[in-house]
Amino acid sequence: MLSRRQPVTVLPGTTLADCIKAIQRTGTGDSVFVCDAAGHLLGVLTERDIFGRLVGGSVDLGQPVERIMTTDPNTFDLDQTIRDAIVLMQTGRYRNVPLVDADGQLVGVVRQSDIIKYLAESFPEELLNLPPRPHQRMKEPEGA
Repeated sequence: MLSRRQPVTVLPGTTLADCIKAIQRTGTGDSVFVCDAAGHLLGVLTERDIFGRLVGGSVDLGQPVERIMTTDPNTFDLDQTIRDAIVLMQTGRYRNVPLVDADGQLVGVVRQSDIIKYLAESFPEELLNLPPRPHQRMKEPEGA
């Protein structure tokens, strides 16, 4: 089973400074998920948002997260496959994707490292027996 991590969440109205502190405090994430009081996902503030919009500019860190968060982020639901998550991450260039239930409540976050770990644990022989570069195959057995 694919593990999912507990997301770093904040309520609407949280300042950008507090969002950054939340990311630093946990030390495990690179994003903050903005949820209403019922746990419904409203948006996400990513490390890329922070660096792209905050660094080098004169941005008020006291402003609410809603001003720069990504609204209506792409999500992954409990019925989707690992392949769906990989495709979403690859096409959207996401390092993590929020996991929501049928009601739109945030129930976790899936990170690239979670998927890699799942695949490595599910297919150990296939991965461990791969040559360093799969397109390079030996023409003769070793010692021949």
